[in-house]
Amino acid sequence: MTNKNLLVELFVEELPPKALKKLGDAFAGTLLDQLKAQGLTDAGSVLTSFASPRRLAAHVTGVSVQAADKAVSQKLMPVSVGLDAAGNATPALLKKLQALGADASAVATLERAPDGKADALFYSSTVKGATLANGLQKALNEAIAKLPIPKVMGYQLADGWTTVSFVRPAHGLVALHGADVVPLQALGLTSGNCTQGHRFEAAKSPVVIADADAYAATLEKDGAVIASFTARKAEIALQLTAAAAKVGGGCRPIEDDALLDEVTALVERPNVLICEFESQFLDVPQECLILTMKANQKYFPLLDAAGKLTHQFLVVSNISPADATAVIGGNERVVRPRLADAKFFFDQDRKKTLTSRVESLGKVVYHNKLGTQGERVERVRAIATDIAQKLGGFDLAKLADQAAQLAKADLVTEMVGEFPELQGTMGRYYALNDGLSADVADAIEDHYKPRFAGDELPRNPVGVVVALADKLETLVGMFGIGNLPTGDKDPFALRRHALGVLRMLTEKDLPLTVDGLLTQAFDSFGHLLAGDNSGAITALQTFLYDRLAGSLREQGFSSQEVDAVVAQRPQRLAEVPKRLAAVRAFAALPEAAALAAANKRISNILKKVPAVDPHVSEILLTEAAEIALNAAMKSVLPQADAQFEAGDYTASLLSLAALRAPVDAFFDDVMVNAEQLDVRLNRQGLLTRLHNAMNRVADLSRLA
Repeated sequence: MTNKNLLVELFVEELPPKALKKLGDAFAGTLLDQLKAQGLTDAGSVLTSFASPRRLAAHVTGVSVQAADKAVSQKLMPVSVGLDAAGNATPALLKKLQALGADASAVATLERAPDGKADALFYSSTVKGATLANGLQKALNEAIAKLPIPKVMGYQLADGWTTVSFVRPAHGLVALHGADVVPLQALGLTSGNCTQGHRFEAAKSPVVIADADAYAATLEKDGAVIASFTARKAEIALQLTAAAAKVGGGCRPIEDDALLDEVTALVERPNVLICEFESQFLDVPQECLILTMKANQKYFPLLDAAGKLTHQFLVVSNISPADATAVIGGNERVVRPRLADAKFFFDQDRKKTLTSRVESLGKVVYHNKLGTQGERVERVRAIATDIAQKLGGFDLAKLADQAAQLAKADLVTEMVGEFPELQGTMGRYYALNDGLSADVADAIEDHYKPRFAGDELPRNPVGVVVALADKLETLVGMFGIGNLPTGDKDPFALRRHALGVLRMLTEKDLPLTVDGLLTQAFDSFGHLLAGDNSGAITALQTFLYDRLAGSLREQGFSSQEVDAVVAQRPQRLAEVPKRLAAVRAFAALPEAAALAAANKRISNILKKVPAVDPHVSEILLTEAAEIALNAAMKSVLPQADAQFEAGDYTASLLSLAALRAPVDAFFDDVMVNAEQLDVRLNRQGLLTRLHNAMNRVADLSRLA
């Protein structure tokens, strides 16, 4: 049986641009999966997905006209139910066989096989392979049903009474196996070999597809449509670069992959044009202009070699007239009011100082259980002041308090009201306009950082302090009222806030303890979180250390290394990298495995007894092995302790390697739980002292 390539296209009204790529991949992927499941593809079948504003399509190589027949074995029922005492078929068995298209003659061919505690009867038969027409119909129905449609719409077919539900009205269906049309029905459509090209620029209408392999080339030649999302995106990127080069001066289009994807989903055959606006608008902060051009118009602003916004921008048009003057002029006229609005907001906002806006935050509800933004600001101020005093004394505390007080003031400005994405950014501009110090202005913008994985940290100590305070206030507040993230739901971005706190404590090498920060943050809430907060604090500690462990594993540390360090819940997170390096160096030693196992054994012993004083009486040491271990510890531990105190964690752990032999000998020769109480306590004390020394850097038992 000769395999041919398959092409299926669904032609529709303009699809939602932000969902187009996902829709195209889902349509093609489900189609292939269903064909595979029915045995209609071969091992080397290749899928190509197509998605344009008005079509979803898939090209699959090596598709059979009919799947191979398949032998199947079907369980019928237990033997005791299907056969009577004489071995004859019961009515229940005969009925079951009849349903399968067999008769009493098949009883003799039934197989007996164990099924749990009893034997069962199995019927073997050959199932005829699916035909392409039936299999593809099923695959298409499944592909349509499983589309991740953002919002379904209902519409009537041409008969005037049949209603169909789909993402957009569908107008055409193409199904070709080689050059042959595969008869299909879907959404009130019947398959054929014709589709439609560009609304205005198609050379032919309809566009006839000769065979499955000619789809993309024919659609581009006769329909003026680049069907492939990937190819269209690459073409846009190429044209954007060429247009920027034409402008000259080292200009480059802004890099925004999400915008590029959205524009790719809006055009069928891209044509990049150079437009411009009046230079006077450049007095407005460029972030405002860039955002309005991107968000509202889907334009690509041009930046100069220094990264400054120019008065020119690029438009990706869906038409390619011989004279593009009218298209260019139209886009320039459209953008001008948007830029004028941004300038108006900026000019109006600067008439009031940030300080004068703080009072208005008292009218903005933050959370019904946690009060207003004004109350939140006071909590952030208290946390920030405390952190700043510990890090830099009075001067840093004064700046941090001012920045914390003003950090949310831009939320009540016209610009941020129109463009919430600019919060913090506009606060910085308005702070500089008010004559505030650069440290305070930068901190107002930076206190939201890091906004995402890999984002930069605040640029100065004031920003770090306020960013820490802001994130701690959010975490503590939400955990305090039990508003925790679940599954993939995290509306207050608590996971991101936690990672931000961890990164700042670690990368900025801050001499702050986790417990100290959380306790002070909880105290800032006063009566709002009254009562016993120990449960919330413990839950938040666990949340933070879980995030830390996950982050470290992503950085390439093994689970054992991470568990060993994080299990100790280190308070100074800046020490974590050094502890991990020490654990890695220790784990590479030949003595590591034995000492880790011994440490685990010691942990298990000490878990079963009350807290033991690590003091050791040499008078009570009677066995040679315990005397030797004590002597070795007296020799090794002072050095290891001194190295630990000096921050040389690697050297501290490596020093402990010398204890392997006496530790092994101790467990071979000494009974820890001796009958004599004072001897038993003395030996437990010896082990406690050893356990404390071995676990100062990390829980070495986790390496066992």
